[in-house]
Amino acid sequence: MSKILYSLCGDGRGHATRVRTIVEELRHDNDIVIYAPQDAYDLLSPIYQDTGVEVRRIPCLHLLYNSRQKIHYWKTIWHGLNFFYQAPGLIQQLQHEIEREEPDLIITDYEPLLPRAASQYDIPHISLNHQHFLIACDLSSLPPYLKGHSIFMRNVVNLYSKNHDETIISSFYFPPLKPGFEYCTQIGVLLRSEIVQARIEHGDHIVVYLRRYATPSVLRALQGCGCDVRIYGLGALPSTGSLRFFAIDPYRFIEDLATSRALVCTAGNQLVGESFFLEKPVLAMPEHRNYEQHINAYFVKESKGGMIADINTITAEQLKNFLDRADEYRSHIDRYRQYGNPAALAVINRYLPNSKGIFAPRCFYASQAELSL
Repeated sequence: MSKILYSLCGDGRGHATRVRTIVEELRHDNDIVIYAPQDAYDLLSPIYQDTGVEVRRIPCLHLLYNSRQKIHYWKTIWHGLNFFYQAPGLIQQLQHEIEREEPDLIITDYEPLLPRAASQYDIPHISLNHQHFLIACDLSSLPPYLKGHSIFMRNVVNLYSKNHDETIISSFYFPPLKPGFEYCTQIGVLLRSEIVQARIEHGDHIVVYLRRYATPSVLRALQGCGCDVRIYGLGALPSTGSLRFFAIDPYRFIEDLATSRALVCTAGNQLVGESFFLEKPVLAMPEHRNYEQHINAYFVKESKGGMIADINTITAEQLKNFLDRADEYRSHIDRYRQYGNPAALAVINRYLPNSKGIFAPRCFYASQAELSL
């Protein structure tokens, strides 16, 4: 039985969802320790309580928001400087844990401390995340304002993770790799078994996922769209007309999404990929100043599987137009391109002792037959 240390970063649910998907595939044949920050720790720790998987808390870099729930750049930068000031001590602590655990493999999802701690040891390291698309992919098709931000973010990603043995990029879109980055493995999103096994129907309700807040424009547009609206991410609030608010429940959320007409959401990579796998068009509303989400939203539009709206100015007419074209958007969705699990596991297995070492091509799309296995 192999020992795996797996660390993740991020303040949303996407990173934790990716990690949980891989851990569920590996945990029965391997001992796994997860290093998780904040929300991810709170999500994963109860799930793996009294199992063979141990979840440990780890500090991380994350975005900070102002009172209007917009990204506060100066506070975020100050938080980042403080984090890196503490980093040497945190890395030393992780080195002691590496020496104690003697892992066979380290996997990181956009987390900077564990790979630095492991750099002086002869341990294979796999980087599995979405953000590396900023480094490896040709983004020349982006509009000029997003190109500039992609260059800045690319430098940030370079600071996070270096010197790994394999790079796996998990994304709902597949820009071509730049020359020199052919070694990267492009895969779809990592799908929980509940998503893969969900029964798909095309009902009349829509599902909405919002992080932290909803602007007045969003609530007015949803109220005026003329259909049942099920909102997640804001908590279990009292219903308002056709708007119903639910606490995050992954099983109910998946059922609602799988049987919905469409998804309205902030533009997180993981959720868009899950929605496309379930054949649901996406109206993407990227958060203000969250330029990774703006890039994701651009590729939603480019895929023709949905459209973009401004979270601060969206109208009921825009939402109705999106819903009227739902069947058209759905016709452009190729759900099987989204299933990234087999390719990710094939790469990981090559580094685990006594594994089957299944080979996967550098860009892998699942077929219907493979999904039915």
